[in-house]
Amino acid sequence: MAQDSRIEWTDATWNPVTGCTKISAGCKHCYAERMAKRLQAMGTQQYRNGFALTLQPQMLSLPFRWRSPRRVFVNSMSDLFHKDVPLDYIRRIFVVMQRCPQHEFQVLTKRPEIAASYANRLPWPPNVWMGTSVENALVLHRLPSLREIPAAVRFLSVEPLLGPLPRLPLTGIHWVIVGGESGPGARVMKPEWVRQIRERCVSSGVPFFFKQWGGVNKKRTGRVLDGRTWDEMPATRDGEKGYLRAAQG
Repeated sequence: MAQDSRIEWTDATWNPVTGCTKISAGCKHCYAERMAKRLQAMGTQQYRNGFALTLQPQMLSLPFRWRSPRRVFVNSMSDLFHKDVPLDYIRRIFVVMQRCPQHEFQVLTKRPEIAASYANRLPWPPNVWMGTSVENALVLHRLPSLREIPAAVRFLSVEPLLGPLPRLPLTGIHWVIVGGESGPGARVMKPEWVRQIRERCVSSGVPFFFKQWGGVNKKRTGRVLDGRTWDEMPATRDGEKGYLRAAQG
């Protein structure tokens, strides 16, 4: 499945892999799992295996068909660096991204240690962004692995934010997304947790994107924080300025 996306920080999704397994608290109410099971029940061939990890090689060519440049969330329905995705297949995906410089590809993983171990065997063109999820203080160990990856843009998806992160380390980070959990059973995100991270970003010069308050009805709760929306994005291709400098320690 590749389609225009309602996710606020991207334009489209591309899923050359589907399915995953849960590894931390942020996975408890996985939206991708709910969606995969729904699509399986509808008879969608790509989701014939439900949420079991499945390679989708028929999807590899899709970015070549998109005429206009777009930001593309890679594997919104999986994790590209799941242990069961072969390195050779990951390399094929990276070659596609390398050959489509008109697009910016946003790769997000909960397994940055695997991505870091593969990093020197993959091409890292400037249009490939690499991020990791940080839902609470228990997974801050993911950040050092992310910093080892030579992506032009390294980012954090702090969603769902499940606890305070008052000293979120931003060294080597170019962008931070924060959001609350949405859907059935959504866990509470406290406003002070969001403000703490925003202030860390502002003081470090890191673009801050507030995605949503979440809850059972995320449209009702909206995404306004202290009277405004926060839609900051990392500076990418910008003439001689090049890419945004990462936050310094």
